[in-house]
Amino acid sequence: MILRACVLALSLAVFGGGLTACSGGSDQVAVFETKYGRIVVEFLPEYAPMHVEAFQGMISSGSMDGTRFHRIIPGKIIQGGDPNSKDDDPSDDGLGQPGQPTIPAEFTTAIKHTRGIVSAARKGDNKDSATSQFFVCLGDEPAYDGQYTIFGRVVDGMNVVGLIANAPTRRDDPKLRERPAEPVAIDRAYLTTRAALGLPAKTDEGMATNAAPSNRK
Repeated sequence: MILRACVLALSLAVFGGGLTACSGGSDQVAVFETKYGRIVVEFLPEYAPMHVEAFQGMISSGSMDGTRFHRIIPGKIIQGGDPNSKDDDPSDDGLGQPGQPTIPAEFTTAIKHTRGIVSAARKGDNKDSATSQFFVCLGDEPAYDGQYTIFGRVVDGMNVVGLIANAPTRRDDPKLRERPAEPVAIDRAYLTTRAALGLPAKTDEGMATNAAPSNRK
């Protein structure tokens, strides 16, 4: 509990702002509003409690607002969450900011990196270096299992994820070839509940099978 509290405190200290008390338990979800529509992510605290608390804190503080999906690998992932991506200088997108607190790895064999899974990005080979960046899987990625921490999955808006994944990238510049040609920002991120969005309740059966997420907007 002390370690989890420290992770939350450090995350909020780096990004600024205070934590709004979270409620809703397993019914709670995060909503990412983009120009293509909304992406709804359910949390998996049973597998990655420290990551879930840290990301809930960052969302509640408003620090995710304005971050961009700075990396698109067609057929594999879309990645975002770097505070560096909020400006128009792409040269440091994905590098993270000096002094960002890290979240220890929380790997599990119970679930796999499949379509719609949301996992924490990390730096190089350091498995304990996750910060605010995350990626969404576009399909099965078994090579990521046991290498990245799964803390959520998309339960609504995979069609939006697909639109972002198919956005044109900067193929004119080899150094920026994974960057969207036009910015794709998280205009607003917030916490709410499945019930408030009219989504069905979370089920253990759905998690055990990694059931395909909804494609509804």
